[in-house]
Amino acid sequence: MNLSSSSREGQKPLFILPVIVFAAIFMAVVDGSVVNIALPTITDYFGVNVTLSQWIVTGYLVTMTSLLLVFGRISEFIGRRRVFILGFLVFTLASLACGLSQDLMQLILFRVIQAIGASMLFSISGAIIFSLYQKSERGKAMGYVGATVAVGSIAGPVLGGFLVDTLGWEYIFLINVPIGALFIPLAMKYLRKEGQDIKPVRMDWAGAAAMVTCMVSLMFMLSAFAGEHAVSLAVTGFAMVFLCSLGAFILIERRVSEPLLDLPIFRVYPFSLSIFATFLYFIAIFMINMAGPFYFEGVYGLSPSQVGIVYLVIPLIMVVGSPLAGWLYDRHYSPYYPMAGMTLAGFSIIALAIMASSGDLVLVIAAFFPMAVGFALFQSPNNTEVMSALPAEKVSIASSVSATARNLGMAIGASFASILLVMSAQASGYTGPLTGAGNDILTSALVIVMCIAGALCLFAAWVSLARARVDEKRQHPE
Repeated sequence: MNLSSSSREGQKPLFILPVIVFAAIFMAVVDGSVVNIALPTITDYFGVNVTLSQWIVTGYLVTMTSLLLVFGRISEFIGRRRVFILGFLVFTLASLACGLSQDLMQLILFRVIQAIGASMLFSISGAIIFSLYQKSERGKAMGYVGATVAVGSIAGPVLGGFLVDTLGWEYIFLINVPIGALFIPLAMKYLRKEGQDIKPVRMDWAGAAAMVTCMVSLMFMLSAFAGEHAVSLAVTGFAMVFLCSLGAFILIERRVSEPLLDLPIFRVYPFSLSIFATFLYFIAIFMINMAGPFYFEGVYGLSPSQVGIVYLVIPLIMVVGSPLAGWLYDRHYSPYYPMAGMTLAGFSIIALAIMASSGDLVLVIAAFFPMAVGFALFQSPNNTEVMSALPAEKVSIASSVSATARNLGMAIGASFASILLVMSAQASGYTGPLTGAGNDILTSALVIVMCIAGALCLFAAWVSLARARVDEKRQHPE
């Protein structure tokens, strides 16, 4: 796909093109987490139970994750530009509708529509960025993508808290409207049309239905298990639906002539191993994001805004570190950058757990720095490996598979952390709200979560090492 003159003439793409795409990525990521901080306020505003208001978050995450592969496939027929602009428009209009909602059911409905727009943006944003840059600069470009995702995921709660305190919960949605009004016309002007007409969409609808059912049931299973912290009838039911729909999806994809997901791409081990490492990375980072605030607020008495400042260490380092790691990857290529990054991150997280046991806040915060450096060193080279492992015509599906792995990792990480925190507290004899647990209980719970998150990072390092060795064997066959 030729979105700019750079792809053929070797010139750098216009500066505005990446800015447009990064703005869309940032909005979609922020809106996945910004509501969490406003949920108590929204619950009180509408006078409903939290089990109902939680659907504002769950509905968005379930919808977005379920449709990423679908829109990645559709973009192959109608073009990435059209999917991107339409997604931006749907997301912006739905954000306006969310902010103007008069009751909870309206808000949940418009959040689902907002998630449809977000899935359109997310599914092909990586592919657009990848195609804008020459091969020698793609590592740096994917570093910017990683930095944007990192900043958006951490900045969401901080931004949400500020907007709720100063303007009201409606503005966590309404803030997207002027951003969309600015960037949609720019996208229509600067994102160049593909050199092909719209093709008839040959969608594997049976496979799409099975995939959506699989993703939705998995997310509901995790949500139910996180709420129950035990195997219940709901958890068992969703697990059965998940397994059956997963099996049906695999059977369908093997038999149809034009599948939603070309399963043989996972036989390309540089791709599948990089995707698996991405999945493990996001499980670990969301376990940290979920568990840390309980510890910092409960043990040290920090306010939510102060906790947000502590967590800003990660995106601030990644804003600089991810593009730098991408630049190093471009200039001094080595397949071992992701492995080194996850090794550093894994040991830093385990060190954080040890520091937490000591009760020294300065040492705990200090452990965030090497952890963030490890994340930066991993993410941009790994993202580049994902996007370059498949042929150019498969870059859209590579982008959507990567986005799906990322979202699944986020959901599973948050659920795992929730389950581990409560089970750890219950093992200590405490059954009340986690915010009321004592320092020792909160500390031991955090140590458990962090040790498992660190182990997952070290596992991701091993996966990245296996991917590097496959790459070396491919380049230097004996």
